[in-house]
Amino acid sequence: MGDEVVVHEPGSGRSTWAMQSLFEHLLEPGQSSLLGVALVTQPPGVATPLHRHTREAEACYVLDGAVSYQAGDEVFELHGGCFIHLPRDVPHAFRIRGDRPARLLVITAPSGLLHLYDEVGMPATERRLPGDDGLSVEDEIARWMEIGPRYGLELLGPPIPE
Repeated sequence: MGDEVVVHEPGSGRSTWAMQSLFEHLLEPGQSSLLGVALVTQPPGVATPLHRHTREAEACYVLDGAVSYQAGDEVFELHGGCFIHLPRDVPHAFRIRGDRPARLLVITAPSGLLHLYDEVGMPATERRLPGDDGLSVEDEIARWMEIGPRYGLELLGPPIPE
């Protein structure tokens, strides 16, 4: 794994559909050992179960939209311009709120976590949210359960309620 200069024109990075969302890879494992960076677009209602990462810290800058974000025992209501940093091992979950997609700049340190979304999801055929051409929620949940532990992902509880 080497570190290299990486430049992306808008829409030029590799993309993955996972979690009913679009992940546009900006800095991937193999390009940097220190950071992984993705531009993530997620539709309203998408939520993760309470979980933690045993290998990576994670940070999120909300570019647009509304997100309820649980970190430990606290829930934060985030909107465009808000930032949250989650040290490794902090239990967390989020839910996209409102009636429009949220756009997030997501950073992981180190970079390896972004490959999890590739294994759980599928290559995006277009730069848009997946529709019927994406994976079903049931298929993807089965993949999360199988693949997540290899990446140090531990599921701890249910999602934030609607």
